[in-house]
Amino acid sequence: MARILVVEDDPLIGAVLQNALRRAGHETTLCANGEEGFFLVMTSAFDLLILDVVLPGRNGLDILAGVRRSNAAIPVLMLSTLDEVSDRVRALSLHADDYLGKPFALEELLARAGALLRRVRPIEETRLRVADLNLDLLTRNVTRGGHSLKLTLREFELLTYLMKHSGRVVSKNMLAQDIWENIDRATPIDNIIDVHISRLRRKLDAAGRTELLRTVRGIGFCLDGHEVNNL
Repeated sequence: MARILVVEDDPLIGAVLQNALRRAGHETTLCANGEEGFFLVMTSAFDLLILDVVLPGRNGLDILAGVRRSNAAIPVLMLSTLDEVSDRVRALSLHADDYLGKPFALEELLARAGALLRRVRPIEETRLRVADLNLDLLTRNVTRGGHSLKLTLREFELLTYLMKHSGRVVSKNMLAQDIWENIDRATPIDNIIDVHISRLRRKLDAAGRTELLRTVRGIGFCLDGHEVNNL
């Protein structure tokens, strides 16, 4: 199952795509506004972005450019009634992975989406590394700078998730759903997340010279091997 974000302002097309992708076994999020779509793709983990060009708030090409500037490797399938060669060239020059003009056959869109997912989804690695931090999924051994770290089961799950999303901001909503499996996030789970992040950060900082886990105010957390100023 893949996590797919569909940004499409036509309610009929959006509903058809969402239903078809869900029937194909994918977890699908639909939004109709460009600003909301950009926020979601930058703060949540998706395996595929299906993106209309003409959107309220922010157009699809601006969203695509912003996503690529952040070095996000998510595959992007563009949709548009603007099916001139120049429009396709512009989208592809911004590193869209595919471009489909409207109207389109639903079967073709599903086939193209499936091809993109097969092309980019790697075999899961058993060893993760960010800077001098190393984690082995099989032995559950965690070291930083050669020093072994003793983590609780929840801390290990949390660190694994952050390392798999290294360099990207992970929101509390993502952690609540994917780690705590709490769909209806409320203040108590926010506090629990903060406590675990704080404990994990102390253990990471005690074993290394530089801060790896930082808080992005109002958004979430980021595990990054580059030295940055706190936001």
